[in-house]
Amino acid sequence: MEIPHEKRVQLHGFNNLTKSLSFNMYDICYTKTKEEREAYLEYIDEQYNADRLTGILQHVADIIGAHVLNIAKQDYVPQGASVTILVSEGPIVEVPNESFDESPGPLPSTVTMHLDKSHITVHTYPEYHPYEGISTFRADIDVSTCGEISPLKALNYLIHSFDTDIMTMDYRVRGFTRDINGKKLFIDHDINSIQNYIPEKIKNMYHMIDVNVYQENIFHTKCKLKDFDLNNYLFGYTKERLKKNEAAEITEKLTMEMNEIFYGKNMPGEPHHSDQNS
Repeated sequence: MEIPHEKRVQLHGFNNLTKSLSFNMYDICYTKTKEEREAYLEYIDEQYNADRLTGILQHVADIIGAHVLNIAKQDYVPQGASVTILVSEGPIVEVPNESFDESPGPLPSTVTMHLDKSHITVHTYPEYHPYEGISTFRADIDVSTCGEISPLKALNYLIHSFDTDIMTMDYRVRGFTRDINGKKLFIDHDINSIQNYIPEKIKNMYHMIDVNVYQENIFHTKCKLKDFDLNNYLFGYTKERLKKNEAAEITEKLTMEMNEIFYGKNMPGEPHHSDQNS
């Protein structure tokens, strides 16, 4: 549905559309022993503590032109953190044309747009397998806006803020707004795919799958790193310390874990129990 630029800005009253982006990232690591697992979780807890996550979300607020009303943040014991930011409309300046384009957003730069009754949240979930030696870290970020700019403009910055092996992104436009003639608009910008908001350099690094329901303004994209280097998944040592068969077994476990997360289902195959007592 192509909407001329004039229609986008000549609305009857406030833009009542709600645009929601859910960005989920996964970091995966092999931690053979309890000590390695505890060290990895401690590293993640420090790397993505509530203060750093707050800084990331404040940059997101800048990108979408939001005024921060309130920040609630919490570090949890033993692991994890949450941050919720309530935002309201920011100062209104001339609407930049690129806000309507399917293109990556800034890294970061201030984009000031009309915005109200919106929020940005992040929750983290450190987790580990009971005996496989796999540890994972997941961060869920939700950006919900009312107004003319899409939260997808913050996606480029979010991707660059996390070291991620797998990403899943959901975008939905809900409700309707009216133009000056009273006609309902169920979306106020063109969108073909979330992928169009991701830079080519990033897209070339990932296998990507789209599942879109265009008539419902629902868009879903998931990504998995193409290149696999075992050294990037070992915590505190390199693959040179491993025997060849051990490196192969760890690689199998890691790739199985990544595929299961990417495809959203358990893959066939018998689990290894060699690390059960580690």
